[in-house]
Amino acid sequence: MTIEEVQNEIIDEFSMFEDWEERYQYMIDLGKTLPLIENRYKTEDNIIKGCQSKVWVHANMKDDKVNFTADSDAIITKGIIAILIRVFSNQHPKDIIEANTDFIDKIGLKEHLSPTRANGLVSMIKQLKLYAIAYQTQLN
Repeated sequence: MTIEEVQNEIIDEFSMFEDWEERYQYMIDLGKTLPLIENRYKTEDNIIKGCQSKVWVHANMKDDKVNFTADSDAIITKGIIAILIRVFSNQHPKDIIEANTDFIDKIGLKEHLSPTRANGLVSMIKQLKLYAIAYQTQLN
């Protein structure tokens, strides 16, 4: 699936819920399905700066596609990073770099986060794109 197709799938899933209480619960459930980072990657180098909670992300590239694993010490944040990893994992670095993240506004996520969590969301996207830039540089 393309990044846009995954994003549209997420928009459809979130539109099934009546209120944000249900959407938060869904995000928590998504966090439980997160491809967990190995403990050896839970290092200071892999912590996303700018997040209120601790969020670790590790990336590797296989067959010109970037794969991400992550974890967080907070359940909502774990759900947020799970959504982002679902969108960006197993995609070509160039596609990740060029990806639009309007789907976040379409599901209403940013407006339902505290300012510090919203800043953390921006930091997560930025970090995932930085990994993609690094891998794209290797491919060039």
